[in-house]
Amino acid sequence: MILSEVILIILSVYGLNIRLPEQELWLVILSIVIVNIYTSIRLETEDPVTELEIFSQLVMDVFAITALLYLTGGASNPITWVFLLPLIITAIMLHQSYAWYMVILTTSMYTALMAYNIPLPSIEPHMPDSAMLYADTKNYELFRQVHAMNDSHYFNLHIFGMWFGFVFSAGLVAFFVVELAKTLKAQERNLAEARENALRDERVVSLGTLAASAAHDMGTPLGTIAIVTHELEQEYPTHRFPDLHEKLVIMQQQIDRCKTALSVMSASAGEMRAESGSVMLLTDYIDEVINLWRTHKATAKLNFIIDPEVAMQAKIVAELTLTHSIINILNNAAEASPPEKGIEFHASWDLDYAIIKIRDFGPGLPPELINFAGKQPVISKKRGLGVGLFLAYSSINRLGGKINLYNSELGGACVEITLPLLNTESNNDNSGNR
Repeated sequence: MILSEVILIILSVYGLNIRLPEQELWLVILSIVIVNIYTSIRLETEDPVTELEIFSQLVMDVFAITALLYLTGGASNPITWVFLLPLIITAIMLHQSYAWYMVILTTSMYTALMAYNIPLPSIEPHMPDSAMLYADTKNYELFRQVHAMNDSHYFNLHIFGMWFGFVFSAGLVAFFVVELAKTLKAQERNLAEARENALRDERVVSLGTLAASAAHDMGTPLGTIAIVTHELEQEYPTHRFPDLHEKLVIMQQQIDRCKTALSVMSASAGEMRAESGSVMLLTDYIDEVINLWRTHKATAKLNFIIDPEVAMQAKIVAELTLTHSIINILNNAAEASPPEKGIEFHASWDLDYAIIKIRDFGPGLPPELINFAGKQPVISKKRGLGVGLFLAYSSINRLGGKINLYNSELGGACVEITLPLLNTESNNDNSGNR
């Protein structure tokens, strides 16, 4: 706005040779600059901007426009269209009452400019005195012709000013309306994402409550089954019933595994991230996750690739839910991929983020599920509800990471996990300060 006003003044004074009160005009523009400097300093503070403060800024803009128009012909100035700009911004951004206040203010200023203004005599045509008709007919006719030329010049200049004012105002209105529309759409997207995150967190809390309740309810019958299985092992020794005893041993191992999982579920229910996580080197954490997964899938083939972009000892918050999430994704990939091909585990990182890609060589994700897989529980062909993937998605998102599921061009599904890392340099600086 300030740049446009400066260009208009220079164009009018030095381009069209219109004598304007330059000193007063530059003082008005200087006042606008001072207000803008104060506003930029104000925006550096953490205090929220209220609607009343925004309206006050728009009111100052209206007064500045009024002062500029007062010095340049008032209501006869074709740039009076610019009064619509603060009105449109007020109507879009602020409450309806402020819009009506702005209508009253701009209308009052426009009306006042019709009566009070500094005219532009240098381009306004004037008819010669009619007394010259009797005193000097020849000179009067010459003056009349000059007046007609000036009248035509003034009319053309006014038409050009009206055209320029319309184009200038239309451009400003379009610019501000488009920018405000983008801001409103961005706010709507943020609200939609926040609403989606809230719904997902609510589902996670519900699943966590059900899991804790199930762990409590399953503890007693599982313990009873473990006792009965142990007694059966004693009654059917391995030298007399080798096949049956071997099956009983497998049952006991699986029961112990279930009891361990229930114990971890009960112990970790309700824990906060600071209580359940610890800071580890990323390489050590990846090795620990792979070793834990190997205890369940010892025979699965794994192609392990590490490709760091920078040579650094990256650290990560190794949280229990994150470990379970990665192991669950590895299990899903191993089940979907043929045993002879196995799965791929690719890890890379930079100063800020680690990227883990887990790829299988199976049929890939169905097209109807690929857009919302992990964002909500889904029913698969294997009668699974997709709860594991849903919890993995929620856990990684809660830790500030991202998870992306897509089908690889070479075949199979790929899960790309992005996790935030702890900056080693900033940690060392903080330690030195302490």
